[in-house]
Amino acid sequence: MKAIMVMFDSLNRHMLSPYGCDWVHTPNFQRLSEKSVTFDNSYVGSMPCMPARRELHTGRYNFLHRSWGPLEPFDDSMPEILKDNGVYTHIASDHYHYWEDGGCNYHTRFNTWEISRGQEGDPCTGDMNEPDFPSPNPKRSNNLRDSVGRDWVNRGYIKDEADFPQAKTFAMGEKFIEKNKDCDNWFLQLETFDPHEPYFVPEKYKKLYDYDFDKIRDDWPVYGPATDEQLTTHYHFLNAALVSMCDDHLGKILDLMDKHDMWEDTMLIVNTDHGYLLGEHDYWAKCKMPFYNEIAHTPLFIWDPRSGKKGERRKSLVQTIDLPPTLLEFFNQECPKDMHGVPLKKTVENDAPTRDAGLFGLYGGHVNCTDGRYVYMRAPAKAENAPLYQYTHMPTHMKSRFSIEEMRTMEIQPPFDFTKGCPTMKTKGRHFQGSNSHSFGTLLFDLEKDPAQERPLNDPVIEKKMTEHLRRLMKENDAPVEQYTRLGLTND
Repeated sequence: MKAIMVMFDSLNRHMLSPYGCDWVHTPNFQRLSEKSVTFDNSYVGSMPCMPARRELHTGRYNFLHRSWGPLEPFDDSMPEILKDNGVYTHIASDHYHYWEDGGCNYHTRFNTWEISRGQEGDPCTGDMNEPDFPSPNPKRSNNLRDSVGRDWVNRGYIKDEADFPQAKTFAMGEKFIEKNKDCDNWFLQLETFDPHEPYFVPEKYKKLYDYDFDKIRDDWPVYGPATDEQLTTHYHFLNAALVSMCDDHLGKILDLMDKHDMWEDTMLIVNTDHGYLLGEHDYWAKCKMPFYNEIAHTPLFIWDPRSGKKGERRKSLVQTIDLPPTLLEFFNQECPKDMHGVPLKKTVENDAPTRDAGLFGLYGGHVNCTDGRYVYMRAPAKAENAPLYQYTHMPTHMKSRFSIEEMRTMEIQPPFDFTKGCPTMKTKGRHFQGSNSHSFGTLLFDLEKDPAQERPLNDPVIEKKMTEHLRRLMKENDAPVEQYTRLGLTND
């Protein structure tokens, strides 16, 4: 048996034809939907990039105990378990956060790995004579040491579509498939950073849309309020063009599976880490606002050759944490007890339910809960958003180690139920991107009556029910006691 995971970053379900979009050119996503099971109720768990990827290894929520960071010594790793049990694992990616301090040990869990350089602000060139490029957005820096400045340098090395990191990443994945199509027992994670911003995209995909892309020289939304309607329209079309590029390269994988008749013995998972706001709720991007469904409600497609189910949809509530157990079960490996995700074999077969509710969130932000009908967003009880601590053996942030000042606050924390008897470092927490969740307040939405989440509910009965779900799930995940205090909950 073989398995391929094609993973995109910041892919919005509402930009895909299988989820009802009628203006973005995505014929291969439609083709995929016809060849697989499409999930209508898939949600994130931990946000954003590396917390989501930690879940792809461990099958459990990350965000209650720490923010962005590497895999911990006590973490179970799905690719490593496969590797240690005779399943060859390979990752091909242009997601450059894997090669920063805060993501430094994910790729090494695989047998082999490849990287395509040059995405976003990836510091991949060493020419000190490069000029600073004027940033088209006055709110952004143009210094070469800044991600935006580096991004403009990186673009200077991209002349043709084949030079784009996404194209190079898919070429790596295609090469792996061609080399190993006749071998058995392998897992390929083919992962592109697109359609994550900035929306740098070849002209041929822009030509699919009746829009003048040259009238605004800006392709990188600011994380914050959407203040310009014209710019919001511009971002929509740029995102659409980049999604169409993703669709085109996805089609190449589907072509290979057709060409080599791989549908008989190869699982295919197509997923993303989260979505993105393109002006909805008057915001751009993510992390600075509550996780509305444009961010939290994700596209997911699974082909399982054992059941052969295709062209069908599933309503059961599933999450990112379910994908590691799904792959382990597919290769006949036992799931570690610390994995809370559920193998999706039976859900693919007949929509068997997985859970009555699930958590999702960002470290230091709202702790959110959904049962598929309602979404409950529990805000910090106080403006200071405290107490908040991080628990880790790997004291790193996204691009740096913990500071000396942070480490001076370190205490030893007794083991949690998932740290395999290991105590951890306990340090004062630092909100990811300065989250100010308290200002938004606690929110409750009825997705059946208000799918756009425009009218928050005031219903004490439903809120009580959702609070009970939230408290129970926090307890099942051995949430630190101060999380209950931070959210104004009792810990019974």
